[in-house]
Amino acid sequence: MRNLSIRRSLSNRLFWLYLGSGGFVLCAALLGLLNSSVSIPIPTILHILTENTFGMGWLPDLPKNEEMIIWNIRFPRVLLAMFVGASLALAGAAFQGLLRNPLADPYTIGVSSGAALGAVAVLFFNITIIGLGNYTLPVVAIVSGLLCLLLVFGLVRLSSRGLAIETIILAGIIISAFISSIISLIIALGDKEAMTQIIYWLYGSVGMRSWGHVQLIFPFMLAGSILLFLHYRELNAMALGEEAADHIGVNVKRGKILILFGASLLTGSAVAVSGSIGFVGLVIPHLVRLLTGPNHRHVLPFSMLIGGGFLVLADLLARTIIAPKELPIGVITALIGAPVFAGLLIRERVGKGKGND
Repeated sequence: MRNLSIRRSLSNRLFWLYLGSGGFVLCAALLGLLNSSVSIPIPTILHILTENTFGMGWLPDLPKNEEMIIWNIRFPRVLLAMFVGASLALAGAAFQGLLRNPLADPYTIGVSSGAALGAVAVLFFNITIIGLGNYTLPVVAIVSGLLCLLLVFGLVRLSSRGLAIETIILAGIIISAFISSIISLIIALGDKEAMTQIIYWLYGSVGMRSWGHVQLIFPFMLAGSILLFLHYRELNAMALGEEAADHIGVNVKRGKILILFGASLLTGSAVAVSGSIGFVGLVIPHLVRLLTGPNHRHVLPFSMLIGGGFLVLADLLARTIIAPKELPIGVITALIGAPVFAGLLIRERVGKGKGND
């Protein structure tokens, strides 16, 4: 009876957490649609969305400029911010679960830097791969991010037999610094216009984006999310260690490859459409674990929801805090994420120090 009562209590808690997370995302999206230089009433916004999505509008004779503002400018921007935040948070949760440490994320282990290098190369040299067309940018970003991740693990293997998180983060920082120098070289070789465009893109932004960018990220986000959701049991088993996971029947090698590939899909596609946005994959999964516990069956979907809502709010802050000018969204996430990262690092060191005592 006691175990049944505990399970019911946990189920009720998770139900309210899911409900609250969904409400958070919806409220964030509505705020993102509402707040801008042109004020449009909520009924008008809802009419435009339902009319263009389901053909079920109810307000007659709306001004064309209001419909264009909501449907062609604000809504794709909000959706893109949501998809990018969800992708980065989900990838961060997967990397943290795989490496068994909350200090790992796409930014700290170099995947974002690798994806950024691929995207910058495509933008600078105007590369178009035959057969891919508009998907050249996300595909190249995904492949370069995955190659960078393999390079990081290769460097760790050369320096030590184990995969200590400190060594992985250090290798990620080294590779990221090297890639940053290559990107700086590419920028220096370009003209002033190209330099300005690439630098602003590297700061991270979802401004001046269209439905085309939403269509670019969506299939890769969907594929990466499904891959990770299907392998949450492997992530839970690897929390016990690779040897223990192998003993309970988990195919560790196959699981690691699929999880890394799924997380790289998410990271590369997010970087391709929005630039480098740091700390989302670090902060959000850690906060989610404080709410839900370590079970990746819940950590992964909660990270997606809260990460998506968080980046919508960060983008809202970026475009309103110094209006009419606009800050890159990467600046906002760094201002929030850097202190949290420092706190996590200190907590990790203190925890290890107490364990040694």
